[in-house]
Amino acid sequence: MATLARKLRVFDYFALGFGSMIGAGWLVVMDDWLGRGGPAGAMLAFALGGLLLLPIGYVYGRLVIAIPDAGSEIAYTARVFPRAVSFGTGWMMTLAYLIVCPWEAIAIGRLAGYVFPAMNSHPLYVVAGQPVYLPHLVLGLALTAFLTFVNFRGVRLSASVQSWATAAVLALFVIFSGFGAARGSPANFSPPFAGAGALVSVLLVLQIVPYFMTGFESIPKCVEEASPGAGEKSLFRAILIALGVGTLFYVAVIGVVAFVSPWQALLGERFSTAVAFERAFRSRWIVDVILATAVISLLKVFNGNFIAASRLVFAMGRDGMIDGRAGRVHADYRTPSAAVVFVGVATAAAVFLGGSVLVPIAEVGSLAAAIGWLASCASYLVIGESFRRRAVAAAGVLVTLALLVLKLVPVVPGHFTRWEWLSLAGWAALGVLLRFSGRVARVEP
Repeated sequence: MATLARKLRVFDYFALGFGSMIGAGWLVVMDDWLGRGGPAGAMLAFALGGLLLLPIGYVYGRLVIAIPDAGSEIAYTARVFPRAVSFGTGWMMTLAYLIVCPWEAIAIGRLAGYVFPAMNSHPLYVVAGQPVYLPHLVLGLALTAFLTFVNFRGVRLSASVQSWATAAVLALFVIFSGFGAARGSPANFSPPFAGAGALVSVLLVLQIVPYFMTGFESIPKCVEEASPGAGEKSLFRAILIALGVGTLFYVAVIGVVAFVSPWQALLGERFSTAVAFERAFRSRWIVDVILATAVISLLKVFNGNFIAASRLVFAMGRDGMIDGRAGRVHADYRTPSAAVVFVGVATAAAVFLGGSVLVPIAEVGSLAAAIGWLASCASYLVIGESFRRRAVAAAGVLVTLALLVLKLVPVVPGHFTRWEWLSLAGWAALGVLLRFSGRVARVEP
């Protein structure tokens, strides 16, 4: 039986984790973050989110050493829970990654429409009050096809795209944030919180933080593709570094945007990060730097989540949880080719929904990620090698339970609405269908 190609180096894993976390959200929905919490509320929520996720990052680091399996959450929970729980956890985490892919494919069209207004033409239909334009649709589908091809052909090609994109984003971020820090004013932060008050402001942003922080735990999905010099302990360090750098990035970019322009004037603006700098500098060059950073960042987060989602689908197929054909490895490229095609097709189908799904996607993705984190921490709570490590796992369980409460309890502001419940139910129904089809395929002669 063919195995996955072992070609990933240590920096590739950091690029995968950080790259899967940091996309174009800091440009596309910055006005939503500021509207929910104000600058101080949004910064505190992301900083608090990063700190709260440290125990979860630690647990994933220990688990990747103990159980080096591409199935990640599937394999971790299989040590402790029934097979149905293992499948349910893997299916939810697949949603957490997969749902990012159409988000980025749709965002590229919106970015292009901002740079080239002529692309905001030829509306085809309307979804939830927002038109879907033909050029946006074509561009999103083209990007999806490109990344499907890259991931189909080989993990080394995909990793090279990820590593170069990550390095470019970090360099460009340093450039535009440095100029912003020299031009802004602390007075632009006033008022520091949104109208709902400090506590509610932080909570409203904290609810969506898991979606934007999802990605550090994508690293274990590629553990079976590590080169000889990249051991499991290197992956442990890569997880924690990616989580730390990702948290600093989000806090810094919110702070820089609110520093260069009065934040309340940015609410309702498309690409409010670019608008803030354009107003402050009255020049287009800084906007071009920001847009270039966003496009490259969008590419890497799309690619990183594509990799993670396809590995989970591959692992479920290999373990017989769904149709076994999903677990096939291409004989020449040694990639999970069938799983890659599945993720590409699912992404392309979701692109047709248009920009109206951007914020709801973040809501559902946050819950899906929290479910996977909870199951992994609960597993390590049982199999942890020492009391100290099990105590960290217990902290992770408490954090993820709190994140679930924020989304599920009706009295909490920003809880799930009917549409988010319907989306989650639809994904669960598809999982049941695929699970059943996998069973049928195993019993048929």
